[in-house]
Amino acid sequence: MNDTGQRLRLLREGMGLTLRDVESATLRLAHDLNNDEYQISLSRLSDIETKGTVPSIFRLYALSAVYRIDLLELLQWYGINTGHILQDIKASEPPRTHLNSALKRLESALVPLKLDPSFNPAATCNFGRMIERWGTVPLASLSTLAEGDYTYGYIGSEDLTMYPLVLPGAFVQIDESKNIVSEGGWRSEYERPIYFIETREGFYCAWCTVRGAQLILQPHPLSPVPPRIFRHPQEAEVLGQVV
Repeated sequence: MNDTGQRLRLLREGMGLTLRDVESATLRLAHDLNNDEYQISLSRLSDIETKGTVPSIFRLYALSAVYRIDLLELLQWYGINTGHILQDIKASEPPRTHLNSALKRLESALVPLKLDPSFNPAATCNFGRMIERWGTVPLASLSTLAEGDYTYGYIGSEDLTMYPLVLPGAFVQIDESKNIVSEGGWRSEYERPIYFIETREGFYCAWCTVRGAQLILQPHPLSPVPPRIFRHPQEAEVLGQVV
C-alpha cells in the first residue's frame, strides 16, 4: 500500500498540486456534494501518501476527481481488479434467478486472435486447442458487432425450471428487443424460444404461452417445477428472449 501512496504523491506533484491544494479542492467537492466524507484533511492525505492508509470510497472518489484519474484505475492501484468480476462473482451461488449488471462493467475481453490453420468450422472439435494466440480487446470495439440491446441474467442454483436444457448456475444473454412471445413455428424444443420474465416474486427463465390475459410459464418436461400462471402484463413482464 505504501507504493500506492508514493504513486499518488508523484501524481499530485506531477500536476503541481500541494497537499493544501488537494485539501482545498476536496473541501469544495464536499460542499458541492453536501457530504463531508469527500473532504481529505492535510493529515489524512499525508497518511495516505506516506503510511499506506487506505482512503474510504468517498475519499477515493475525491482523489479520482482532483487528480483526473479513472476511479477504476485507482481501485487497481489498491489491488482491486474489476476486470476479474466474471471470475469473482462465482464466489456466491444465489438460489434465485436474477438480472446480472456486473457483466456490463467489463471493459475488455480475451478473444482468439489466431486459430490453428487446421481449424475446420464444419467439424466438431476441442476449440480451446485450436486457438494459437489470445489477445485483449476493448469491449467498446466488440459492441459494434451487437445487433440490439442485451442484458444478462443468472439462473439461480435452485432454479430447475428449464433443467436440463438450461442448467442452474448458468449465465444467459437476453435480447430485449425480442420481448413478444412467439406462438409456434419451431420444430423442436431446441428451437423453441426461451424467455426471461420479471414478476413481483422475482425473475424466471422459461418457455412462455399467452392465453388471453394470462402468461403461462412452461418448464421443461423433465423439470420438477410446475407451470406458473400470471396475469399479463400486470403481474409479469417479458424482458426478452434468451439468445
